Amino acid sequence: MSDMQNRTIPERHVIALKLLLCAIAFGMTGAARAEPPQWVASWAAPPAPPLLAAPSFWPAAPLTPDLHDQTVVQIVRLSAGGKRLRIRFSNEFGAEPLQIGQVRVVRLAADGKTVAGEAHPVTFSGSAQGLIPTHAPLVSDPVDLATGPLSKIRISLYLPGANGPGTAHFQAIATAQISPPGDFTDRPFAPAATVPMRLFLTEVDVEPETRRPETRGPVIAAMGDSITDGVGSTLDADHRWPDILAERLQPMHAAVIDTGIGGNNVLKDASLAPFGWSALARFDRDVLSAPGVTHLIALEGINDIGNRPAPTPEALIAGYRQMITRAHARGLKVVLCTLTPVKGSWYFNPETEAERQTINRWILNQRESDGAVDFDAAIRDPADPARIRPEMQSGDWLHPNDLGYRTMAEAIDLKLFQ
Repeated sequence: MSDMQNRTIPERHVIALKLLLCAIAFGMTGAARAEPPQWVASWAAPPAPPLLAAPSFWPAAPLTPDLHDQTVVQIVRLSAGGKRLRIRFSNEFGAEPLQIGQVRVVRLAADGKTVAGEAHPVTFSGSAQGLIPTHAPLVSDPVDLATGPLSKIRISLYLPGANGPGTAHFQAIATAQISPPGDFTDRPFAPAATVPMRLFLTEVDVEPETRRPETRGPVIAAMGDSITDGVGSTLDADHRWPDILAERLQPMHAAVIDTGIGGNNVLKDASLAPFGWSALARFDRDVLSAPGVTHLIALEGINDIGNRPAPTPEALIAGYRQMITRAHARGLKVVLCTLTPVKGSWYFNPETEAERQTINRWILNQRESDGAVDFDAAIRDPADPARIRPEMQSGDWLHPNDLGYRTMAEAIDLKLFQ
């Protein structure tokens, strides 16, 4: 046997070598498993079909615009802030793939002016251009733009091709500015048109500054119809009840996203423009898939019982139970809200009122959800409980005004979200 064959590595060296290899392997594994960003949904406007023709009950309804080589500018107010953000667009109801030419996001000061140095290009897989297939969303790359709670940002979207009326959020209670032909993402323009809706823009997420539990609050999805969407409130003022709730929850570092869609129903097929899918059909898309969501607060059902023939209260309650079951399965807490008064509106009749009262009694007495809010009691007229207080209705006796929405938001016990 040769000297070479007789040589052996000392045991202590073998142990040291094994420890070194383990440390290297652990380090590589740790690097590979670095924690991903914890995104939080901070603002939302659920996608819905375009309105191509004015309905008979609303002949003056604005139609979804047909865009070609134009820039759309939209301003949103975030609920929660963060060190970075990302933007979600949708071509869910488009007939053709949607080509994005450029996107630019700018943080705005309190006076609405651009904050110096706070304009950033938005990219998609590293490219300034993006292509959204039909029926699909597109999420941007992270943008290194820090924002505080209740910050406003301006998003400029240039669409270079021909884009027929596509995915929109009809009753945005916010103005979108449409440019003359050309890319105006980095320069001002005199609008060729304005529309009170969201176009292709559906969500903004933020990455919180820290992962510390004490700085991470609840993420609340407010689901509903036009009353959650803020119809009747002041245009471009952020006076919907979810907006006011977001303001009240700021000490808790909370985020609130408004997933209301005007005309929406819990049960009925609401796929017709511009009302979107029924609540049960869009529940996973608009609530369960929202990054970081922890709570659902739901105000929906008045369209179900207001349009005759209506489902029975038992059928509507079964729909609420589906929301509760599906939310609880994902670890969300659920808060249900009573239906607000409708006397004086086109919805009112004795049958509708009787069903509204039956449903509200169930909401207040059930123990299946994690809480309830009595919006009905907050804004009903003590002299005529079937109608909204006169000073809190917007003119149609169905939708509250700014005061009504603030009163609703202030009726919510914030302990429900602790």
